[in-house]
Amino acid sequence: MHAAGTWADGQTGRPIAHAELMARVASRRVVLLGETHDRFDIHRWQLHVCAGLLAHRSDIALGFEMFPRRCQPVLDRWVAGELDVPSFLELVEWNNVWRFDPELYLPLFHFCRQSRLPMLALNCERPLVTRVGHEGWDAIPENERDGLTPSVPASPAYRQHLFAITGGVRTDRAAQSAEDPAFDRFVRAQQTWDRAFAVNIAKALKAKRAGLVIGIMGRGHMDFGHGTPFQLADLGIHDAAILLPSDEPAFSTPGIGDAIFRLPGPPNRAAPINRNI
Repeated sequence: MHAAGTWADGQTGRPIAHAELMARVASRRVVLLGETHDRFDIHRWQLHVCAGLLAHRSDIALGFEMFPRRCQPVLDRWVAGELDVPSFLELVEWNNVWRFDPELYLPLFHFCRQSRLPMLALNCERPLVTRVGHEGWDAIPENERDGLTPSVPASPAYRQHLFAITGGVRTDRAAQSAEDPAFDRFVRAQQTWDRAFAVNIAKALKAKRAGLVIGIMGRGHMDFGHGTPFQLADLGIHDAAILLPSDEPAFSTPGIGDAIFRLPGPPNRAAPINRNI
């Protein structure tokens, strides 16, 4: 059994002490914290992990899926203490760019501000994702790629994983299998996000904005080392740690991440927000 409030090794399921795990992953250049976007309990878990890592080293930055790269100057102003919450949310166009209650993320944003930790905008523009999905990378002029390089093609295992979690329905027509060409558009779009997060993490490390980047993003971009970790490896970053939360009392998915934290439950979700987007 995987007791609530404890960590399990992602390969063996054996318990790991929190202090031991934090010390271990603090030596990495990248730690990815997977999330389900609408869950308060998962964002609290992310915050606690970030605080644990900060206790081991001060040269960390938090990178966020929620912000396209053009928002970076606003994130810098927020960390510097120049903006209040309403101004910050307005300037990053939260209501247009992200579809979740900002209260889910504000504790993380305040953590960065209070500790003067850089916040990194990891995403690209959504129209680029749509274009790559429909047209493919080769059809996009280099100066319209939002600073990205083409992604490494998805492995068969990643395609199968994406098909399993979507049922192949998030396509122009329902795909019948992971290999179905009807599934290509969704895979290309997903990989554009994966690559954006990886490229922007790599750029921050190269620019020495941080010695360790903590990635705050959906777990679908990291489960089993697919997605962003796969793209990071292509960029020469092979030491990304994947930490994931779980509701399951039994350890049942070896290899899904480096370590799994059992949430005490029940799931604590934010109410849906109706927006005209």
